[in-house]
Amino acid sequence: MVGAMKTGQTVLTIALCLAPAAHAAGGAAGSAQADAIAKAKYRWEQSPHGALLERILPPAVEPGDLPEPRSAGARLATTYCVQCHYLPNPAMHNAAKWQPVVERMVWRMEGRGNLGELMQDMMADVKAPSAHERATLVRYLQKHAQKEIDPGKYPDFRSPAGQIFAIACSQCHVPPDPKRHTAREWPRVVERMQRNMAWANRVTGDPLLRTSPALDTAEIIRFLQRNSRTH
Repeated sequence: MVGAMKTGQTVLTIALCLAPAAHAAGGAAGSAQADAIAKAKYRWEQSPHGALLERILPPAVEPGDLPEPRSAGARLATTYCVQCHYLPNPAMHNAAKWQPVVERMVWRMEGRGNLGELMQDMMADVKAPSAHERATLVRYLQKHAQKEIDPGKYPDFRSPAGQIFAIACSQCHVPPDPKRHTAREWPRVVERMQRNMAWANRVTGDPLLRTSPALDTAEIIRFLQRNSRTH
């Protein structure tokens, strides 16, 4: 009973956080996004697997924060992805990885995952995208995917700071190109990544965790700022 109450409270938090951003997208698209989130809220709330679903991805991005939030790709991401977990950020994978990720997700949405009857039960009320929608979604995710750093363009990538950066980022995705953001933007981005990593129980540079080399956040930020874009 306590677990069910906790799941219900979590789902309500999801809806309260995401629904305003969905409406902010505007017009029919915003209304459709809000409807999709409302349906996901109800499903998560009723599902005995709600606690599992909420731990798949961190609550890192809202519909209004997606790149091109009114595009068909953003609409599809909101419609289908939130059926099972929090909305993914397109930058969580590089372009090459998104195709197999989407294929694997659709496979699971069709109840054919590796959990047998449990997967079928979890996916009982989930709607999978059509082939056309799937292609549109993949193009959107690849367009806004994470751009991986080219070590050859950054001599200090092999430095201690560069290696700390690579180790920290590689726990979740490819190390990003420092020119993805400006020097002013990078501290906020790193702070957000720290929250995501803590949520996922990754190593975040906490002094209580003995890692070698130590994941010094300040060093990572300095490396990114040195190599960031100017505007």
